[in-house]
Amino acid sequence: MGDGVADSKVDFGALAALHKWPSLANQRRLDRQPYQISEGTLDECISAFMEKPTATRHLYEIRTVAQPPLVTGILSSEHVIELSRLREFL
Repeated sequence: MGDGVADSKVDFGALAALHKWPSLANQRRLDRQPYQISEGTLDECISAFMEKPTATRHLYEIRTVAQPPLVTGILSSEHVIELSRLREFL
């Protein structure tokens, strides 16, 4: 029973920061570094991310302390959306 995703613990109170990639024509500028736009808990950063327009979410990422196996140090937009869904069940 102890191997399901629901059994994995995620600390949504962990310190995290929301970063945005500089963009041109809604595409990431890979020649530039992403910059921090907000800081708080993982929960707060996920909420701030989810408030962004769907069409621009790929420009954002969350940086936090890794919590294997579900949370990596840099969370892509797809990963943040999955964690947002998971958060509703925890």
